[in-house]
Amino acid sequence: MSTDDLIEQLPSGIALAWGVAATPQRGPKREMSVEKIVDAAIEIADSDGIQAVSMSAVAKRLGYTPMSLYRYVSSKDDLLLLMQEEATGLPPEPGEEDLGWRARLGELYEAQSQIYSRQSWLLSMPITGSPITPNSSAWLEADLEALRDTGLTEEEGIAVSLLVTGAARWKGLIAAGYEEQSRATGLDAAEVAAREQRLFDAVITEDGYPFLRKAIDAGVFASEFDPFDFGLERGLDGVEAFIEAIVNARAGAVSDVANDGSSAATSVAAPDDATEAAAAGHAVIADDDPAVAADKKLREAQKAVRQAQKVLAEARKRERQVLREAKERVAKRR
Repeated sequence: MSTDDLIEQLPSGIALAWGVAATPQRGPKREMSVEKIVDAAIEIADSDGIQAVSMSAVAKRLGYTPMSLYRYVSSKDDLLLLMQEEATGLPPEPGEEDLGWRARLGELYEAQSQIYSRQSWLLSMPITGSPITPNSSAWLEADLEALRDTGLTEEEGIAVSLLVTGAARWKGLIAAGYEEQSRATGLDAAEVAAREQRLFDAVITEDGYPFLRKAIDAGVFASEFDPFDFGLERGLDGVEAFIEAIVNARAGAVSDVANDGSSAATSVAAPDDATEAAAAGHAVIADDDPAVAADKKLREAQKAVRQAQKVLAEARKRERQVLREAKERVAKRR
């Protein structure tokens, strides 16, 4: 099946996200676009929550009829997908200096956590499958790129990526819940914590829950200690130990094959020696293997595409800002 055939089979929302959907044949020209529809929907979600987003609400905000929107976005599900894609954005580019896989994953975790903190309505979006849209795919790509030299298999790399994403999402979910409680009750963070403490004291006794009571008395629920960061770091400790113990052993086995099939030297070598031998073996293979060179060129091309996507996203953001400022100036003149 050709690429064109595959593109034609893409669901409408995914096709819109990749910019390969058919251009609407009818409807308001220039004044309306998919981007403007998505921006208006995000503004509603930011102010009133995702439950307030509907095709009619977006149309009203833009000054059009709902039918006008359907010429550009065929369903609310497609609109929600595009909102998620726009709000998620692209991952931060790695710096000039190589931070190492662990520091890079920590950087991506922090960036994701901030996104969920800014636009917590994203956490209410259902997860219906693997990331297929450009920005969602870029985050997964960034995780896998950070792990490229660790020796992890593709399956293991995806698992580590899910560890990072899951930790960021869980942190955002809890933070959003507390923020919603603050809005609903009018209490600040300290007052919410004090209220929780009173509730715990009312129902959690030392006789019934001795260990939980001990933790409460130690002040864990009012502590500045971040359990999510701690959990991620301990998870990455495990990944690092796995790489050092298991992955390096695999590299040693590959090195044995590269060195005339003799396994005696590697089997008695110290772990550091095995690692160095494996690295040397891989270096020789990499120099002569066209597939490795092609893979390197592919990664460079993918990086260039991500950079172009980032520039485009920033340009769209500036365009939206200019439009908002223009609207504000017009409103003030009135």
